[in-house]
Amino acid sequence: QVQLAESGGGLVQAGASLRLSCAASGRTFNNYAMGWFRQTPRKEREFVAAISWRGVTTSYSNSVKGRFTISRGDAKNTVYLQMNSLKPEDTAVYYCAAARIVSSDNSAYDFWGQGTQVTVSS
Repeated sequence: QVQLAESGGGLVQAGASLRLSCAASGRTFNNYAMGWFRQTPRKEREFVAAISWRGVTTSYSNSVKGRFTISRGDAKNTVYLQMNSLKPEDTAVYYCAAARIVSSDNSAYDFWGQGTQVTVSS
């Protein structure tokens, strides 16, 4: 079993930056790609970014490309989402998830965290 825990959310003004972290634990956490998704009450959960196990391959949604950066720690069990130039439309609950492949499809992900709230005021 894999456990994921997000942190780093908060309330910021438009144009500011935040860095989200996701710590993974569990005896079987090995060779998992990681992804970030976000969800608001009015929308379905949407893909934000993903990174391969070794960190060589990354993928971003068009809405965040050029503003957000996904990365992994050296120990591979932590993934980060650096969010710059935040906009009010980035407001959502952000979830990290683990999958065997890099994918924008949330059905590919086997494990999910509880989420962290990001609120961007205008």
